[in-house]
Amino acid sequence: MDNYIVRIYRRNPRYPERLVGVVENVERESQRRFHTAHELLAILVDSSTGRQRSNKGTGTEGKTG
Repeated sequence: MDNYIVRIYRRNPRYPERLVGVVENVERESQRRFHTAHELLAILVDSSTGRQRSNKGTGTEGKTG
């Protein structure tokens, strides 16, 4: 089972697909930023399949320290 912490810092009521936040993978101790609901879903799907995705400005991997 995968464990994530999803933090949504901002969302736009007029455009619900626009979210800004961070997904933390508990096991890997990594974070990835997202700016849309589509990016959030892509992060979760990529993580569950074991793929590492690096989008310019949105896919930052690093230790949460």
